[in-house]
Amino acid sequence: MESPSPQPLCPKEALDLLDCATGADFDPDKCLRFLNALRARKESEEVLSISIDQQGRGSNS
Repeated sequence: MESPSPQPLCPKEALDLLDCATGADFDPDKCLRFLNALRARKESEEVLSISIDQQGRGSNS
C-alpha cells in the first residue's frame, strides 16, 4: 500500500500572499498583511519549510 502524501503546510496563507504579489491590482499593504499571516502561522506551528501543493492546479510552465 502506498503511504499518503503529507499535507502541505500553510497552503492558504502562502497562496494568498503569492496571489497578492502577482495580481494586477497589487496592494503592498494587503500583501504585507498576508505576509504577516503566513509568518504567524509558520511560527505558531513551528513549520520548518513551506510548500504549495500543485495537485489539481493547472501549470503555466
